[in-house]
Amino acid sequence: MNVVTMLDELQNKALQEPEVRTLFLEAQGDPEPLTAFCQVCQKLGYELYEMDLICAGEEFHAAMKRSTNGGGENSPMLTGQDDFYELFMASIRKKTYE
Repeated sequence: MNVVTMLDELQNKALQEPEVRTLFLEAQGDPEPLTAFCQVCQKLGYELYEMDLICAGEEFHAAMKRSTNGGGENSPMLTGQDDFYELFMASIRKKTYE
């Protein structure tokens, strides 16, 4: 299972199960939030590690850059679009305000 699929499943689980969502939100307050996030994922049965998240985000960003403006280094910078952890947390935090 790839990182995007795991994050999608975990996001759905967090949005449907308040106790899972709480685990992720509490992990965000840890001094090492990315490590704590991955520990929650592992506790839930998903083998996800910090470098998996970082590499997946960078690979996604690189693929997007290659697909725009000829794929050269002059492609526009897509700030924040490669941080899967932050995107995940933003999606489950949003539910707080609904």
